[in-house]
Amino acid sequence: MRSHLSGFVVGLAIAAGATSVLAQDSYVAGYLILPTGERVDRSYNAGFSMYVAAWPLLPYYPGHRYQTGLPGTWMFAQYDGKAPKDMYSDVEGGLGWWTDTRFATPTPKFIMGGVAPNFSEIANGPAHGAGSWEDPKGLYGVAQLSPWLLFPLDGLNLKQGSCGELFGWGYLNLPLCEAKQKTAGQPLPTGGNTWTLFVNSANFKGPVAFFLPYFFSHSVLKDPALAGQLLDSRPSEPNTAIQMETQYIPCRIAKDKQGQTYARVAPVAFPNNTQEGSALMHQSTSYNPDALWKSVKEWFDGGKPSSGRIDPTGSFVRTFNGQGYATWEVRQPGEDGKEIRQAIDWNAFAQQVSLNRTTLGYKWKAPPTTTESGKQKKVVLPEYYRLTTATNRKQKWVPVRVEDVPNETNLKEIKWQTPKEDPQEPYDTPLLPATPWKWPGPAAGPFKAHLGDGTVVTYYWYRFADQPALLNADLSKEERERLQVKVEKIHRAWRKDREYLPAPTIGKLASVDPAQIVRPPKGLEIGYVPIAVRQELPTQK
Repeated sequence: MRSHLSGFVVGLAIAAGATSVLAQDSYVAGYLILPTGERVDRSYNAGFSMYVAAWPLLPYYPGHRYQTGLPGTWMFAQYDGKAPKDMYSDVEGGLGWWTDTRFATPTPKFIMGGVAPNFSEIANGPAHGAGSWEDPKGLYGVAQLSPWLLFPLDGLNLKQGSCGELFGWGYLNLPLCEAKQKTAGQPLPTGGNTWTLFVNSANFKGPVAFFLPYFFSHSVLKDPALAGQLLDSRPSEPNTAIQMETQYIPCRIAKDKQGQTYARVAPVAFPNNTQEGSALMHQSTSYNPDALWKSVKEWFDGGKPSSGRIDPTGSFVRTFNGQGYATWEVRQPGEDGKEIRQAIDWNAFAQQVSLNRTTLGYKWKAPPTTTESGKQKKVVLPEYYRLTTATNRKQKWVPVRVEDVPNETNLKEIKWQTPKEDPQEPYDTPLLPATPWKWPGPAAGPFKAHLGDGTVVTYYWYRFADQPALLNADLSKEERERLQVKVEKIHRAWRKDREYLPAPTIGKLASVDPAQIVRPPKGLEIGYVPIAVRQELPTQK
């Protein structure tokens, strides 16, 4: 959910003839807090899943300063006592837009968002993360598992135009990897937890990729006190926070002749996807080992095959109380260099509600308007605000009608648009022969996938155990071959078109970009996976 803001200027234009007032550059940021109504028992510590509405928060892409996640969570390790002091590590990906998203569109993308201690490394997907190939800091942190779903280097694409459909995703611990007593030859343990991304969409279902235990555990080489304290070894904390984190939405501020301050925010929209309002979060579920881990472990140990379908008796579906709140605020630079932050009066136009026991969303008050474009229905939030001072002397932004905004502010003349930026550089992977990308190398390719975001992805088919991430996971050849046997069992038995996560009880499922759904070449149907090696705009070479 997090990244560092960059210094790009957001795109807007002032109509010809507008003079006298220059709108000040500012932005909106904050959280929507989406609390659950109960505590989950500690035994439900083998992962989670949820359904999140996927929609374009803004109707245009405002440039690479734009950053916001759609509703999601942070999966932390569970501890018997206090968590390690001054140590932050979790999995916090999801749907959204980030400053380092190179090929963004108004439709959100999905990243995995694994965070090593204190953001020392970040793993967002296969070959996608922090650092460079000369100094990778998470680029080898995720292994591809599915033989049917290509994971692009810029993040997993949803079908362009998604608006209010539910995207199901979560992480479950699978018994793929083995715990070890040594890490990189040192007498420090690496756990066997294999946190695996599961997806439920209209056109793809099942496991996609997983965090390698070594992504978390190799931090102990620098700090041995972390041994046994990270997600490679610890179970997951089931009582996760659910929030929508926004770090940048364009805004402009101006004063009228009397000194009254007004603001205009880029047109923010929420999906009008139910008769009752906007459903944002559905079926937030925590799992214990009986949900899936136990049946898969018995299967790998010689028992009957596991169907991969989650056992509902090992599931705890959390309820929502509708008692959340918003911390959105307008932020602008102050004269002393400190940022001025003033709250937006969300209660003037929105009411958080439980649409049913397992679905959380919003009902909307005036002045939002509902618009329809084709089959898409959206609620557009107020664009214009006036700064007021309450009886407690705190200032806040309250929504006003467009006709109540003085013309001399020039705010009505703003035309929000995508800024002109230099073309983004391609994502690439090492080309030299003495790298895990070339030795032992792929079994087939190259192939091309033309995505809805306008990019072309070049990918190869690798034998699962020979993919670059596995060759950088502190695994011996024997360990990788044992892992290969398990994955071949999964490829034979778990197909992409049947249920794994519990199905939603409301709404429609979102689709992933169909161009990402691939078919293994003949003879490589079992035990091989697609690995993206380059992503670029069509004109790039």
